Amino acid sequence: MRADREPAGPAGAAWPARLHVVTGKGGTGKTTVAAALALALAAGGRRTLLVEVEGRQGIAQLFDTEPLPYEERRIATVDGGEVRALAVDAEEALLEYLDMFYRLGAAGKALRKFGAIDFATTIAPGLRDVLLTGKVKEATTRTSGGRRVYDAVVLDAPPTGRIGRFLNVTAEAARLAKVGPIKTQSEGVAALLRSPITAVHVVTLLEEMPVQESIDAIAELTGLGIPVGRIMVNAARRPLAVGRVTQAELRRGLAAAGLAADRTVVTGLYAEVRDQLVRQSLEESLRTDLAELGRPLVELPLLPDGVDRAGLDTLAEALVRVT
Repeated sequence: MRADREPAGPAGAAWPARLHVVTGKGGTGKTTVAAALALALAAGGRRTLLVEVEGRQGIAQLFDTEPLPYEERRIATVDGGEVRALAVDAEEALLEYLDMFYRLGAAGKALRKFGAIDFATTIAPGLRDVLLTGKVKEATTRTSGGRRVYDAVVLDAPPTGRIGRFLNVTAEAARLAKVGPIKTQSEGVAALLRSPITAVHVVTLLEEMPVQESIDAIAELTGLGIPVGRIMVNAARRPLAVGRVTQAELRRGLAAAGLAADRTVVTGLYAEVRDQLVRQSLEESLRTDLAELGRPLVELPLLPDGVDRAGLDTLAEALVRVT
């Protein structure tokens, strides 16, 4: 299947954007969810690009590969499609930028030897984010022979506490720059990030701090005019279908199962059930808070065996089934 085809089938219908930005509080599993989404979007013969910009090599760890260079490499195949990955390096992106717009070539590389590039990104931290988002935009809009190279690009973005500043930096750069390639490039990235082509998905756990950060991030992104996609509840547990439980009921149940029902066992089990029900009540309250945001909600299952390729496939299958 050619990469210029519009995504079709369940994944294409539920995930219509071309650039999927995945953010979330640290520890919520945003990199895992981004990888699973890239796999889901590749199903059916499509080609996706999974991008990371924080220098953590999280993608390589998930797929058990060597650290990724500043080069697009195939890391997975699925149902006739493929996932490629790219770890964007700000320094390499700047060299690419200098060559593309100023034709510096070898002269640009010479700047690295003198530490000029490191100096530039240090004194102007926003420049780093301009370069990173610019590379993501280039990959999203790239064509070859009149056809799009990638059906979808999935960006494992910075966490929710930094996502607004990260995505809005090109709009600020476009406002400050009067003329020239920087202004043109920044305006192009800012327009892409505010178009229907883009969707920012927020990953959370059903815990108070991640949910509150998700609510704050969604409010910030909405205020910036950046489209918010789905809220991804990761590691969701199935609720217990039980009401009030007494120690007497637990004792009878243990006895009926032929298990020891001494006081210590019953007391300990009762405490665990009570704690679980309290947690379940809190999770339901947090679900309500998220639902009130009016965004589509997706729940991904807890992976009891941890995150490996089989676990990623499980999450990808759940994302493919989203309607």
